[in-house]
Amino acid sequence: MDVRSRLGANVKRLREQLGLSQEQLAFDADMHRTYISGIERGVRNPTVTVLERLAIALKTKSANLLI
Repeated sequence: MDVRSRLGANVKRLREQLGLSQEQLAFDADMHRTYISGIERGVRNPTVTVLERLAIALKTKSANLLI
């Protein structure tokens, strides 16, 4: 599994554990829902700034999104 797929799977898993929709996560992270969808599908290559915003919205550390 490449890093983008791993990131996407982790974002989706954490989002679902928190009971968030993609729309709510996008709002909390100040992103567009389609961008969240692209990350979860592994087709986006987000910056470290985006990783940090996602981690904050998902109540985790940035590193946890990549392992």
